[in-house]
Amino acid sequence: MSRPDFHIFETAIGITFRNPKLLEQAFTHRSYLNESARSDIGHNERLEFLGDAVLELATTDYLYHRYPDKTEGDLTTYRAALVNTVTIASVALDLGMNDYLLLSRGEAKDSDRARQAILANTFESLIGALYLDQGFETAKAFIGKYLIPRTEAVIAERRSQDAKSYFQEQAQAKVDLTPLYEVLREAGPDHDKTFTVGLYLGKELVATGSGHSKQEAEQVAARAGLKQRGWTE
Repeated sequence: MSRPDFHIFETAIGITFRNPKLLEQAFTHRSYLNESARSDIGHNERLEFLGDAVLELATTDYLYHRYPDKTEGDLTTYRAALVNTVTIASVALDLGMNDYLLLSRGEAKDSDRARQAILANTFESLIGALYLDQGFETAKAFIGKYLIPRTEAVIAERRSQDAKSYFQEQAQAKVDLTPLYEVLREAGPDHDKTFTVGLYLGKELVATGSGHSKQEAEQVAARAGLKQRGWTE
């Protein structure tokens, strides 16, 4: 198996490793070692463990200072959206990390979802390697350059995809109430029914929403409720 040229990757990210083997290890999946005769590097799982902790601290520090008025629950939600597998795998893909993965032939043929998990794990491993090689500030700067700029987009996307959960978080934090949804109307034949749902806080009807399922109508109502209450950034 040919070894990728990691100098090209270092140039791309603007960081030169003092210990190049740490960088290579960050990209080394356990399966690769089963098919490789090399014994001078290990796989990246310990680096992933370390990088996960560094990533959590760096993003927590950023969010804490970026959103001084947000509750612990809000910040936890934002962090989860920022460091989930989908987001960090997307950053890894944009950085071209897929071209440097050291995988077994079987792993190299895995599905998109499996590759996404591998990329996310490798991104965390890279952060762990950066931390060991050059310290927390360098790792934090790397996260700040490549991941943090996605904060607003991933938070907005999460709200759009799951407005119901976000409305509930905001309602509990701001007015100490749990929202309730009630079907107000059903129209149309069974195979093409439209539901209209009301969103309530206590006895107050905050907003309504319509959709071809109760779940869709609830999401529409929640988005309308967020707008009506001004609970959007």
